[in-house]
Amino acid sequence: MSCLHRTVRRHPSLLSKTHVAFFSSYLDRPTSFPLKKVKVVLLENIHPRAIEIFENEGYTIETYKGALSGQELIDVAGDANILGIRSKTQLDRSFFESIGWHNHRLWAVGCFCIGTNQVDLAGAAKYGVPVFNAPFSNTRSVAEKTLCEIIALQRKLFERSTDLHTGLWKKSATGAHEVRGTTLGIIGYGRIGSQVSVLAELLGMKVVFYDPLKCLPLGNATQLDSLQELLQVADGVTLHVPATSDTKNMINADTIQLMKPGSFVINNARGTVVDLHALADALKSGHLSGAAVDVFPVEPAKNGESFSTPLQGLPNVILTPHIGGSTEEAQGNIAVEVASKLVPICIYYP
Repeated sequence: MSCLHRTVRRHPSLLSKTHVAFFSSYLDRPTSFPLKKVKVVLLENIHPRAIEIFENEGYTIETYKGALSGQELIDVAGDANILGIRSKTQLDRSFFESIGWHNHRLWAVGCFCIGTNQVDLAGAAKYGVPVFNAPFSNTRSVAEKTLCEIIALQRKLFERSTDLHTGLWKKSATGAHEVRGTTLGIIGYGRIGSQVSVLAELLGMKVVFYDPLKCLPLGNATQLDSLQELLQVADGVTLHVPATSDTKNMINADTIQLMKPGSFVINNARGTVVDLHALADALKSGHLSGAAVDVFPVEPAKNGESFSTPLQGLPNVILTPHIGGSTEEAQGNIAVEVASKLVPICIYYP
């Protein structure tokens, strides 16, 4: 375990402030706390823009490059007033039971990512710990990645690149297609799905989408009444849904059989929504022409660890290590959004 510990100089505008006040669900009044003792612990290499915001408030900051777990996590978070994590650090019920009544009780948790699946929200609520995230800050980054993969799969760019890397020159138009005039099926029409819809239409694609909620279509997109109908008409399918009991393995052997021969699947959503073994079988049989997968049911906790999936080694399959939102722009926006939500937890007074 290694960390960077810093006690920073306070911003000139804060020099007259000596304490913060925070509100607890267990007290009927605000509780005073010395400003210089406010401690922020940031795990998983959170973007520097978050650190800048906390520095400007005069807080003491500890940063860690990787995720922590077990007793190590409890020990590090034990002195934290604000804890910042990304997707790998798991805050389960036992964590909140261990940390919730500490002398320096945790005031808030910031998930510097899109979801909060890694946090036991009921456990956090039990101990009065609010949890903040940034559900919209990576929308553009994920949408652009999806559009790149649509083109790459239709043109078989990954296969041709692999050929050249192995010394094989293979120039051919067989199986390569323009995306213009094809039908893209979008499953989940939230912020990301609707952004993909707009960008896909700019490329000349026809867009249909399925969402259990009635949505306002953007552009010329058409909402279909069922997942089955979408799978039957789409030349390619991209998923943008949360991880729930309803979405678990929604793309499986049965639903894949409904898809058009030669179509493709893209998953930049959650690792549990596609049955990877069924997807691999469909690719091997030739029923599907390609796939791009960014998220997996089980992912390594840190860089450098080994990883395996049934999709490895298959042609026209793009595998990426959960980088849908991994752009400087998205991570910077996430840092600002979450940090800006955490700072108001403390209310300054002289």
